[in-house]
Amino acid sequence: MNMINKRLLIKKLLSHTDENSFFDKKERLSLGSREGKAKFIKHVCALSNSNPDNRSYIVIGVEDEENKIIGVDFFDDSKIQNLVNAYLNNPPKIEYENVPFPRLPRYKVIGLVTIYPTKNISSLHKNIWKYQKNTLFYRRGSNSLPTPDTFEIKNTNESIVKAIEKSATNNIELTLNAVFDFINKHKKIYNPQYKVFKEQFVLCWAGKKSIINNEEYFSRVDIELINEQVRLFYSALDEVQIKVSEHSFIIIEYILLGLDKNEIHYPLEKTIIHFKDNGKHDIVKEFLFDPPKYDKTIIEHRYANNNNIVYKIEKGISLSVTEHEDVFKLPTSYLICYLNGFLDAKEQLEKAKKYIKNLPDKTTYIQYKEAIRVLRKVKYH
Repeated sequence: MNMINKRLLIKKLLSHTDENSFFDKKERLSLGSREGKAKFIKHVCALSNSNPDNRSYIVIGVEDEENKIIGVDFFDDSKIQNLVNAYLNNPPKIEYENVPFPRLPRYKVIGLVTIYPTKNISSLHKNIWKYQKNTLFYRRGSNSLPTPDTFEIKNTNESIVKAIEKSATNNIELTLNAVFDFINKHKKIYNPQYKVFKEQFVLCWAGKKSIINNEEYFSRVDIELINEQVRLFYSALDEVQIKVSEHSFIIIEYILLGLDKNEIHYPLEKTIIHFKDNGKHDIVKEFLFDPPKYDKTIIEHRYANNNNIVYKIEKGISLSVTEHEDVFKLPTSYLICYLNGFLDAKEQLEKAKKYIKNLPDKTTYIQYKEAIRVLRKVKYH
């Protein structure tokens, strides 16, 4: 069974078509804001209603004017379907995939949202931002608009979308080139390797191996499903355990948490990629996290100290030497505060984002993004 090469599909969409009734492009998604969520839901609703017989797509990480590929951060898509389900009647099945491109930095990808066809009309299940409950949207050219009273689902794009998808199917040359490209761009210290599943799936992975308390872990892990040119997992900092069987590839993700130097590996999430005989694969995630609990007095003191640092940052007040050192621990410290009942910690941490992002050493900003990602996961669960 031929599989769609998602990198090639994106190139076809960008080179042969402008935004239209089956294709949209964005520089980024802003799912952290109510407005950003509303606009994303609107576009999903409009594309779904305009394409009852074929898939439609949103490409994320492209500069609108010149189709320049700028990339976005790797995005964990595991709960994006829940967002669509929460706001739409007759929600379509959607999928978010992280697609690596050769000239992008290692930590950047292009996001590809695939909206699968449904025969039912989608509409807003409840109010969101300025959009009212029961509103229907459809596509007119590159615009997502509220539907007229006489709206009727029509099949207008099936043949052109099938032609684009067919021209983006994988072949042996593309697969081999992608395997060599993956191995060559990872240094030997990261142990790049590949495995073939079910005689048709090729999966590559790399990571720096270490032994901690007689357990094998990998850091800076990168995993790609070569046939589809999709990055399945990427981590800048986390420790990961990997298990491989005849039919499955299993990733157990850990986060290092603790106050001061008393840090422990806590299992966060298990991801199982299961390959089937029929040319398909499933990705199942199991949330494992049991957050550490600390003495309330200690956490209150840490939270107050963090807030004082953020206040000084906001007001432009100089930080002491000790406070400068504490800034480097701010993301993890606020994460622990949140996990111990201080639910405003996320908002406080976000106030310091610009300051952290501009630090010469980017490690703290990477930790910031990891903390926000974990907070999002914990909130969903």
